[in-house]
Amino acid sequence: MIRRRTAAKGGAAAAVIAAAVALIAPWEGLRTASYQDIVGVWTICYGETRGVGPGQTVAPEECRSRLATRAAQFEAEIRPCLPATLPVETRAAFVSAAYNIGSGAFCRSSMSRRALAGDLPGACDALMLWVKAGGRTVPGLVNRRTAERALCLSGLD
Repeated sequence: MIRRRTAAKGGAAAAVIAAAVALIAPWEGLRTASYQDIVGVWTICYGETRGVGPGQTVAPEECRSRLATRAAQFEAEIRPCLPATLPVETRAAFVSAAYNIGSGAFCRSSMSRRALAGDLPGACDALMLWVKAGGRTVPGLVNRRTAERALCLSGLD
């Protein structure tokens, strides 16, 4: 059963994006100089990888703007892979996961399949399947997925 505010086809997109950004930012952390993440991908700001290479720097204000823009893009990209109406908290948790794993991986995941089948608690639980990087379990990802799962379930009765 769905309660609280619901997000239907972008109607509450601003609330979803704000909640997703609030969840993503502390887990990704702000780094204004480019670096290679634990699997060797060039990254900057709050986990941004698109167009990033060695030796880049970005002002914190630009990083905050990029995060909001990219969260909105991920929300739009995964929208077709989820039920049209979801609680804001649940959709925000899925946006956070997609930001981390990619929208393609999200749309092929058991999170998406379970949500589309109407099993929202199962979809939230499936977040915990995404705790590895480079073939090994990463404690930070376990903690992040635990927080995403808690937010995801908080939107459900």
